[in-house]
Amino acid sequence: MSRRIVVALGGNALLRRGEPLTEANQQRNAEAAALALAGIAEEDQLVVTHGNGPQVGLLALESEAYEEVPAYGLAVLGAESQGMIGFLLQQALRSAIPGRTVATLLTTVLVDASDEAFTQSTKPVGPVYSRNRARRLAQTRGWQLASDGDGFRRVVPSPEPVDILEMEAISVLVESDVLLICSGGGGVPVVEATDGRLRGVEAVVDKDLTSAMLAERLHADHLLLLTDVSNVELNWGTPDAMALRETTVDELRQHSFQTGSMGPKVEAACRFVERTGRPASIGALSDAPRILAGAAGTQIYP
Repeated sequence: MSRRIVVALGGNALLRRGEPLTEANQQRNAEAAALALAGIAEEDQLVVTHGNGPQVGLLALESEAYEEVPAYGLAVLGAESQGMIGFLLQQALRSAIPGRTVATLLTTVLVDASDEAFTQSTKPVGPVYSRNRARRLAQTRGWQLASDGDGFRRVVPSPEPVDILEMEAISVLVESDVLLICSGGGGVPVVEATDGRLRGVEAVVDKDLTSAMLAERLHADHLLLLTDVSNVELNWGTPDAMALRETTVDELRQHSFQTGSMGPKVEAACRFVERTGRPASIGALSDAPRILAGAAGTQIYP
């Protein structure tokens, strides 16, 4: 009997660290992601989500470069990134799994306008800059930037997802056995105004937290969070680093993980496992089939 699996692809699905964000690079990486998922899709039902940090940052730069009109807001750019990434993944999955119906659904996510996340910026978007370039961007564009590896990236608010507004449509498509790409970039963040209308906001929702909510509401059997590292590690980046192969929510809750990278993945996995009693896994995209089989990655149980 096939399982229903929500697969959250990290930014490395379309762009590896240090690579220029070209169409050719994204297409090649999308094809690699599709091949990693093809074997799973033959046995199980997949729902695919993805990050958009590098892409939405690139679209913001392109929008600001054209000075004839005001720059577009992050909500519109997030929608654009869903179309761009969805198209590349959709084409790659169709090629990797011939005969399978694949579709992309533009997804909006309700957030709370009073969320404290709007008072601080933690979510990295766009390319990595040198220290000098980051300093100039902070001065000329008013951006907030934070360290990211050896460089710096722009950071924006990342409010909690409250509701997935296309949930009914997602359920219908999944029940019809469509291999669905949805909730891209965590979904386009919107808030409800006093008159009941929805409006986009300057933020990026964490895609892993939205993926956990999606997996719970779809009654998924497994949440698979794929990134560019093999395991969750305690004391990451230190000589005392220790990879976790099997762990529990209680154990993970005793430790802290880096905000903006592994932290949201661990939190998303814990939420799904706590609320459903079903397992979640975190690991490298290239190991996807082995992670699902329990032979690689970090397995998280109740």
